[in-house]
Amino acid sequence: MVEPESAMDNYLPIVVLLLLGVVFAALSLGASHLLAPRRRPTSAKVAPYECGIVPDSEPPLRFPVRFYLVAMIFIIFDIEIIFLYPWAVVFRQLRTFGLVEILVFAAVVFVSFMYLVANGALDWGPAKRLRPAVGTRTTESTVGRVGAAAGSRSDEAA
Repeated sequence: MVEPESAMDNYLPIVVLLLLGVVFAALSLGASHLLAPRRRPTSAKVAPYECGIVPDSEPPLRFPVRFYLVAMIFIIFDIEIIFLYPWAVVFRQLRTFGLVEILVFAAVVFVSFMYLVANGALDWGPAKRLRPAVGTRTTESTVGRVGAAAGSRSDEAA
């Protein structure tokens, strides 16, 4: 007579895989500790290598925020594509409910994209000023600036 399977028998492959992962991680860490060189690295080995050019200044320590914003855009659209595939497979079974759900999902993704664009995620040029460096030009302001510059030159000559 065949005995029925217990519920725990279904979890045995997961437990074995988890144990194998822990053993592999422990063996990898142990091997790197045993095989690693014992001496401290020299300053030449610690220095960054840039195509044979000796660096004359330290590299910047922080990445610009735009780098992280572009990474967020990539993750958002990557996740969107991942969720669109299963939805497309069962689209006919979901009917109107599925259509409404995917429209809500697309709206959330679009709002997050607009947030990133509003924060300058795609502006890679120089920073834009909130107001122009020079005020609006009129005849009086231009003559006034030229006259002030000519007056300062005549003061320097004297």
